[in-house]
Amino acid sequence: MDRLRGIKFSLRGIWLLITTESSIQVQVVVAIVATAAGFYFQLTTTEWLAQTLVIGLVLVAESLNTGIEKLSDFVHPDYHQKIGFIKDISAGAAGIAAIISLVIAGIIYFPKIALLF
Repeated sequence: MDRLRGIKFSLRGIWLLITTESSIQVQVVVAIVATAAGFYFQLTTTEWLAQTLVIGLVLVAESLNTGIEKLSDFVHPDYHQKIGFIKDISAGAAGIAAIISLVIAGIIYFPKIALLF
């Protein structure tokens, strides 16, 4: 029974992220486009694994960043230098995930796109 409650809360959290957070909405659209591109370019199993992992990495990093920002704003609604530092670090983690995803996407798609020209 506890597992079902955990799944329920997880799905609720995913729904809240997708329906309320613009950064997550953008990342979901990018994930859909990347998935469509994967089908178009007929990715190998290894390429699918890499792409799926970085999509997950970015969504998890963005989700954690959002959680940290929401918690920080709740704990200290006014500007505070230390809270700002914490929020910048969590945004930086999401940025690192995004950069990694771009590198992986370049490795996967650059050769495939180059063959089109």
